[in-house]
Amino acid sequence: MIVAGLGFRRDVTVDDLRAALAGVHADAVATVDSKIAPLHGLGLPVIAISRAVLARQVTPTDSAASRARHCTGSVAEAAALAALGPEARLLGPRRIIDGRITLALAEGDPA
Repeated sequence: MIVAGLGFRRDVTVDDLRAALAGVHADAVATVDSKIAPLHGLGLPVIAISRAVLARQVTPTDSAASRARHCTGSVAEAAALAALGPEARLLGPRRIIDGRITLALAEGDPA
């Protein structure tokens, strides 16, 4: 299973997220539970991850802004990994789209 972890600013729309995911194969999307509303318009299963769970994920990226706001170095990476459990692995570095969306893909078997 492949999960697209997404971090994004509050002004991002479902159309912005659709554009960010264009050409990406994902079986589900995941983000911090406080920001899941726009994800429901994507037509994919949505996995909500609590801040406490995000904070326990080790991410290759360590953004000070993300850590201050969400207690993790990267919401996108942490959400993708958390959605799939301890054996999950990132498929590459996160991508930053238009400076407002971060996207990370992880692969694994859901817990």
